Amino acid sequence: MTAITNRYDLYEDIGLTNNSIKQEKEQGQLGLEDFMQLLVTELTHQDPFKPMENSEMATQVSQFATVSGIDDLNNSFNELRSALTSDQALQAANLVGRDVLVESSVGALANGEPLQGSIVLPSSAGNVRVLISDQSGALVRELQLGTHEAGQVAFSWDGYDDAGDYVGDGLYQISAIANVDDAEMAPSTLVSAEVESVNLGGPGGVQLNLGGLGQISMNDVAQIQ
Repeated sequence: MTAITNRYDLYEDIGLTNNSIKQEKEQGQLGLEDFMQLLVTELTHQDPFKPMENSEMATQVSQFATVSGIDDLNNSFNELRSALTSDQALQAANLVGRDVLVESSVGALANGEPLQGSIVLPSSAGNVRVLISDQSGALVRELQLGTHEAGQVAFSWDGYDDAGDYVGDGLYQISAIANVDDAEMAPSTLVSAEVESVNLGGPGGVQLNLGGLGQISMNDVAQIQ
């Protein structure tokens, strides 16, 4: 039995040389109508002493339907991905000038504005505190937040150290400590930053450029403020 192929020279051998098939060949596609026409022609020219088995014909039809179905599914996924990317890009563009919360151990103090963020408590905790250190690791300020239930606990640092002196703009290390059942734990920290611009179409998807923190994926945004 002749194997089914999309080579144009095979179509010429069996007389299928109309313009629509030429167009299909140029696009590397074989439509359902072309497949059925090819199958009928194959049956017409088969060896009468060695006819095609019914199971063999059913297998060919099934294989073609499977490939066609996979192509349709891939096309649907590509369309969905494009729609989601466009929607995400539109949302990202609307974030320019707004503040977002992102998980980070570094925060930026600038223009006399306080450094703000949140810590995430997995359970109720006491003696919750935020430690702010300079780039060398020296402790600058310790914020006492008391006792809180599970969830996000907001904090704000005005840029002054424990002695009451303004330490200046720049990047500072942020960490948190809390007591849970008489044991210390280190909750994760979220830092607030302004979205300055948006990058679209890169290999990592939509990227946000945050003031003082650099570039992050939009998927890493924990909260829009």
